[in-house]
Formats: sequence, structure tokens, C-alpha cells
Amino acid sequence: MTHATLNYETAPGHEVLAAAGKKYLRPGGRLATEQLFQWANFQPGETVLELAASFGLSAIAIAQRYGVRVVGIEKNPDSVVRARANVAAAGLSDRVEIIEGDIFHLDRLTEKFDYVLAEAILTMQSPPGKAKILAGIRDRLKPGGKFLSHELLAQNREEEIHRALAQAIRVNSTPLSESNWIAACEAAGLTVQQHQTGEMGLLKPQQMLADEGIFNTIHIWWNILTRSQIRQRVLTMRQVFQKYRQDLGYIILSAVRS
Repeated sequence: MTHATLNYETAPGHEVLAAAGKKYLRPGGRLATEQLFQWANFQPGETVLELAASFGLSAIAIAQRYGVRVVGIEKNPDSVVRARANVAAAGLSDRVEIIEGDIFHLDRLTEKFDYVLAEAILTMQSPPGKAKILAGIRDRLKPGGKFLSHELLAQNREEEIHRALAQAIRVNSTPLSESNWIAACEAAGLTVQQHQTGEMGLLKPQQMLADEGIFNTIHIWWNILTRSQIRQRVLTMRQVFQKYRQDLGYIILSAVRS
């Protein structure tokens, strides 16, 4: 769907932010992802499965930076086509593969991986959905393999925040508390070895500058200020983020297959 045909009133929040020009949509920003990768300690030749690979940009970046082989799974056929084109343009067809598939059916993959990476994916699932995906992640890891996760955190008032986010973002955003995220992993046979929490700065100027750079940050805010439909949705999201700022945050965790 192009920005010209996007229904801004009903579109999911991440699509609205992307239409405004935002490229990085992780609750803890690039710094949190960087910490996650430091814990991973990727080694050349290892294998990574990325869930919801979108246009393949993060898969490409990981393969280039660490010398690993990455398989990205993506459900949207148009995104798969675009991702494969991006991989080919980067000259990485031998190290990055994009598969069209559903993260709820990871059992259809036969390969096992050293790492499974999921960022801002599980938050959008119901409790049974989270459990099914986590079980699939566990089964796709080699013995001793690591699950790397970056998700939205709700330290308190989980149900209230869920309802507010669902109304503002137009998706089933269901963040968990720190203890409940860890418990969900443990229930799936994934032992959390390291984790970190912090404030959610998705729309805060300081994090936007760090994530997007000064020129794209200016571009994003120009689009928000000058395009009324985008502005209305972003302001609604920002109001919810501000209202629950004491409870909303991010969590990153590294868990090993038990």
C-alpha cells in the first residue's frame, strides 16, 4: 500500500509513522538494539533467523556488519519482493535469504539457527499468539542458541495500557511487564540470561535524532506538522505515550534454548 492510498484514520500506527518518514520503529531505539547485539556476540559464519524481516534492511545490515548468514521471514508478498531486490542490490544474495512465510508457522522451516531475532513483533500478539511464536522460536534454535528480543514494556496497568494503545495505534498492542515477558520466555523453554529495561522514546526528540539523524528527523516533523491526517494520529499516539510514561518502556532480552 502506498502512502497515497493509506487510510490514515484506520491504518496501524507503525504505517502512519512510516508514512511520516520514520525508519526506525523500535521502542528502545538503536541504542537498545546495539546492546542486544553486543550480548549476542555474533561470529562470522553463524546463522540468524529474523522474524518479520520487512524490506530486508536489518538483515542486510547484520550480514554486512558481522559476516553472518541471515534468513528473514516475511508474510507480506510485496515486502518480500522489495526485500529480495534490496538484498540483490547489496550484493548479498549468498548470505541473506528472504522467505515468504508466517511467523506463526515456523515449524515449516527445516533449518535450525544460532540466533532468532524478533524486534517489536511479540508485543502485537495476544497471549496465546505470543506463546505459539515463542514455542516456534525455541524449536528453530540449535541447542544453546540464543533468542534476541526487543519489545514494548508495561511495568504496571497492563490491561489499561493495552486498551489505550489499541485505540491509539489501531493494532492489538499487548505489552507485558518485565516479569511477565521473562515468564513467557521461560514457559516456552527459553532461559533468559540477560535483560535490560528503559524508557520508551519512540517519539521523543532525543531518541529520534539518535535513530534517524538530524535531516530525517526534520523531514519527519515537517510531514507531521504539514499533513493534518498524519498529525492527528501522531498526536493521539504521543498523548497515550505521555499519559503512561511512568509505565511504558522497552525491554531487551537474550534467552538461550533450555
